[in-house]
This record gives sequence, C-alpha cells and structure tokens, in this order.
Amino acid sequence: MAETVTVEMVAHEARVSTATVSRIINGSGKVSARRRKQVMDAIEKLGYRPNLLAQSLARGQSMNVGVLTQDMASPFFGQMHQGIEQGFQGSGYHPIFVSEEWQDDKQHAALEVLLSRRVDALIVLGGYIEDDVLLELSGQLPLVTVGREVKGLEGSLSLDNEQGGYLATRHLLDLGHRQIACLAGPDTHYDAVDRMAGYLRAFQESDVPLQRDLVIDALFSEEGGVRATERLLKSGKHFTAVFACNDQSAIGAQLALQRHGKRIPQDVSVVGFDDLPSSAFVYPPLTTVRQSAKLLGQAAAAAVICKLEGKTFAPSRLELKLMVRESTGPVSHMPTHTSIPQQVEQQVAGSSRPRKVRLRMG
Repeated sequence: MAETVTVEMVAHEARVSTATVSRIINGSGKVSARRRKQVMDAIEKLGYRPNLLAQSLARGQSMNVGVLTQDMASPFFGQMHQGIEQGFQGSGYHPIFVSEEWQDDKQHAALEVLLSRRVDALIVLGGYIEDDVLLELSGQLPLVTVGREVKGLEGSLSLDNEQGGYLATRHLLDLGHRQIACLAGPDTHYDAVDRMAGYLRAFQESDVPLQRDLVIDALFSEEGGVRATERLLKSGKHFTAVFACNDQSAIGAQLALQRHGKRIPQDVSVVGFDDLPSSAFVYPPLTTVRQSAKLLGQAAAAAVICKLEGKTFAPSRLELKLMVRESTGPVSHMPTHTSIPQQVEQQVAGSSRPRKVRLRMG
C-alpha cells in the first residue's frame, strides 16, 4: 500500500512550518509568493491530497450545497444540474442533488434529507415549498431559488416565462392560426403557470376568442404530450396549431399527430418551450422558445458562492429567444399575401411580473 502523504511531510520537503502549509491549503492568512511556490511544488512532487473531511470539520462547514430538484430524468433539469456542477468547479463546494419527482406531498421530506446532511447552502429548483418556509430557511443558511421569485428573498433567479409563452402563441397567431391548442404543464409549477399566462395574454391582446376546451394537461413529458394530443384528436375538436409548454410534450404531440396522418406544419403547426438539444433534430425540427438551462445552473452556483463568501449577488434575467424552425407554418386557409415573420431568432423583451392564473384543463 502506498504511504499516505501528510502535512508534516510536505512541510519538511518545502522547508517551511506545518502552519504555513495549512494556511496555504486552507487559503487562510497571508503567505509570500516564494513560500507558496515552495509548498505547491512539494505538494505536486509528493502527490499530497488534502483530507477534505478534516478540513470541513476544522472550518465548521460540510463544503456541500444541497440542490432540491424536480426530476432527475428530465433533459431540461439534467442540463441545469450540469450547469450547477460546472459552476462549483474549483470552488471547493460540491452539490448534493435530491429529487422528489414533482410529488408535493413528499417535497418537505426531500428538504429534510438535505438538511440532515448539514449542507452549507441550498438551491431550490422550482418546486412547491411554501414561500414562508423558504424565507425561514434563508435566515438559517444561504438559499437561492431558480425558476420562481420569492418576495423578500435575495438571489432568486428566474426567466420571463410569461413573455416566452406569449411570444410562442403570438407567433402562431401571426401565422393566421386561431384554433390553438395548449398542452399545459402541472398547475403547481410556477413556470407552467406563467407560460399559460402568456398564452392567455396573446389571445386577449389579439381579440381572438379563446377556446378553453383546447387547453389540456400534458404533464411536461413526452408521454403526456402523446396522450393529450390523442385526446384532442379523438374528441373531434378542430385545431390548426399546438403550443406545448415544454419541448418534451411538444415532441410527444408531434409523434401523436404523425401517427394520425397529420402533416406538420401543413395540417398542424407545433411550438415548444426550452429548446432542448434534441429539439433541432426531431422531424420536423421544432420551433421553440430557447432558454439556457445550463446557464441557469451556472448562475445558481455563482449566486450561492457569493452568499457563502458574504458578497452581494445581483441576479439578472437570462435571455429568451424564439427559434423558428420547420414545425410551424401559415394556416392552410391563410391568404398568400399575408405577411409571415421570417426572423429566425427573436429576442424576448422584458415584461412585468407574470400573472398567476389557473385554468381548469380538459
């Protein structure tokens, strides 16, 4: 078995005291550049690896950050998790992910699991935990929320989901569509509710009557998108376009439409939300609202590190873009002289705080 390299061995090799080695390893106290180089050269030569557990106990920190997430299997959350991991690289902190698969009756149990690990900070990705619970926790340890805003909590990161839902629906209305189905997400999710609010606002501003029987829950999943679209088709309800509140349900909708002999976009146009990597490679490539889950994750990690270091973090809303691809086109009966937007990318302008709406779904 290889000999364990100790701090004393590093100090002897570098010809400095063990206290100097400890200060350099822990980043505490001032050390001259010459001595720092001596110690770092000795560490590299001997292959010294710090005892992270001992270090964390000495600091009174676990060096772990709890991440309460929604769905480990989701491609969107997978990208966000990757961004969080990248954001913590080189910081000494490590994320611990716990998921409750969108089951609100178990959400607090997941929170208890993280708190029992004595994490130094928390990142909450969406979820249902009450605002007052999060505010109470924020008084005990640094806390950052992603995808929702909590009044009185500094460090909340969000996207303008309401404006994104509006832009997606407005795109379809501009193409001449009037019967636009909406595949909604769970109404307990902030982003799903906000995207629905954008869908409703687009109809209100265009003075186009909203057909509430074309709004149906698709559960933010491919399977949910298939089932919701099949229900619409079997009901005999007429629609020429679909706005799906995430790409997974949009991809499911495209599959169901094609199985029933519908051409996309000649018979039915489809718009999603998220711009997952796979969205550009389904057939036809999906028109969608782009948001960067990876950048959101990186921003969440940066916010937590700032809070842990006692620094001020000023969050800014990340940019959304409408990515127009082959899954959308003019309604079949639309006059040929009607102007069709040709812009491939359209930046979303800022808007007021999304309105929380509830709409009973079919």
